[in-house]
Amino acid sequence: MATDGTDTAAFPEGDAEAELNLNLNKKFDVDPVSSEIAADKVQQNLEKKINAKATRDAAQTLKKTIIISAVIVAVAGAAFAITKKMKEK
Repeated sequence: MATDGTDTAAFPEGDAEAELNLNLNKKFDVDPVSSEIAADKVQQNLEKKINAKATRDAAQTLKKTIIISAVIVAVAGAAFAITKKMKEK
């Protein structure tokens, strides 16, 4: 390793003023890999919630359809029974 200042693998020089006065340090370094991983996790969670909601909505629609069909069949059966009783009298 060269000690004449031409070594590009050395640590960057620190900023003592910014370290001692944290209120003056408004620049925050972001690790691009970590932020990408975090963004992917947020996106996956959002997709899971959307898929779960779609599944719930489909189940609710199916339940409503079955209940409405059962009510219609019951009303039609009652109407036929009443009509049959009225014809017998």
